Amino acid sequence: MNKAISPEQQQKHERNTFIFLAVFLAPILSVIIVAGFGFAVWISQIFLGPPSA
Repeated sequence: MNKAISPEQQQKHERNTFIFLAVFLAPILSVIIVAGFGFAVWISQIFLGPPSA
């Protein structure tokens, strides 16, 4: 059922996974988190007013 993976295939898989995480997933998640926080601040200021109010 489980196929044996050669070290070369495992190394290639690990490299591809690292590239996906470092180049695609981390920047996308960063943008989503920052945008979500900015949206939450914007909505809170609509309801509660600006910080100086």
